[in-house]
Amino acid sequence: MDANISRKVVLTRDQTEAAELIEEWFLHLNTQIFVLCGYAGTGKTFLVDYVVRSLGLVPGESAVFVAPTGKAASVLIRGGTPAGTVHSLIYTREEDIEVNEDGEVISERFLRFVKKESLPKEIRLIVVDETSMVSDDILKDLLSFGVKCLFCGDPAQLPPVGGTNSLLSMPVITLTEIVRQEANNPIVRLAEQVRQGAYPSFGTYGEQAAVLPKRAISKERMQRLLLEADQVIVGTNRTRARINGEVRALKGIYGTLPADGEKLVCTLNDWGKALDDKGDFHLVNGIIGTAYNVREGEDGLAMLDFRADFLSKPVFDLPFDTGVFVSGNYFHEYGDKACLLAGGRLVHENNFEAIRKNKVRREDTVCRFEFAYAVTCHKAQGSEYGKVVVFDESRLFENASSWLYTAITRAKQKLVIVR
Repeated sequence: MDANISRKVVLTRDQTEAAELIEEWFLHLNTQIFVLCGYAGTGKTFLVDYVVRSLGLVPGESAVFVAPTGKAASVLIRGGTPAGTVHSLIYTREEDIEVNEDGEVISERFLRFVKKESLPKEIRLIVVDETSMVSDDILKDLLSFGVKCLFCGDPAQLPPVGGTNSLLSMPVITLTEIVRQEANNPIVRLAEQVRQGAYPSFGTYGEQAAVLPKRAISKERMQRLLLEADQVIVGTNRTRARINGEVRALKGIYGTLPADGEKLVCTLNDWGKALDDKGDFHLVNGIIGTAYNVREGEDGLAMLDFRADFLSKPVFDLPFDTGVFVSGNYFHEYGDKACLLAGGRLVHENNFEAIRKNKVRREDTVCRFEFAYAVTCHKAQGSEYGKVVVFDESRLFENASSWLYTAITRAKQKLVIVR
């Protein structure tokens, strides 16, 4: 390692051992995979950045950092590390589109991801964060390029819903020692208690954390907690719907459809809709952001502009299903299309009468959104927030400690657990 870098940084015993093992693997071993696990507060992200730089690699160039989702990649970006998604690194998108006589896109017939033939030659290392959320199929494609991959993750977190891999069950090393900077962090201490099987007692933990009995919280204090939270995390959809309704009422919003500035979460993967100019991030399940310029259409459809919370610019004119807001259930099926007619009317693709009488200016897949003042723990996974309120419903889950640990570790500045 670079001696100058080493003198500037004091590593824990765990980190020192991990750094040496990663260096030995990268420089001298032929194995393609290194799996690094680390619990909350052990400095896993810091260590990886330190090792990458000490090896003489340049983040974003010779060493690329990726995560399975845009929201997980945004955590790295906010920490100063250039990052993108696994999809944007190893796949290209191929679309079959239809344009009108003016050159405007009116129909996206299908979209597919095609694995790239090769990666830029300067890439010597791929660092994959939130490894447990990478499916086996994508993992296979990633490894096919032959580039060394450093896989990182927290094995105490919830296993994501859907396809997963078992890499985190086979770590080369697991960081368990809390770093000095986090030793007195009550959020980290609570997470460690839960990981080790203890249930947090009621009380305050410094100025950063508290565990409160729900029955003892006054109405006024509960309202303050909900309004001040950057994110409320719950276990069940019933609780999520109730709290979202309460927050909207506290904000003075009573309309059925989202109002401008409301917090929404995407609930449907749509890899055909890029959220940024480069096409690195897409409108997929779990992306949280803000709604603007909401316009109601026909046939249970409306349109809005949407800005993901980790990006600076919105994506415009997204047609969405109003059913979940109106009746609690979606009106339209996965893959259904909305048609924007020449007169500005927004109708469903099966509204043949309207389409027959009007020119179709654009056809697009129907999106799905829901309110996101409160989200389930699974939807919050891969994200981090300043102030978090957790309604502890861990008892409803078989892996109760993993649920609560995951919820706690979403908070970075302040945490309130309501039980």
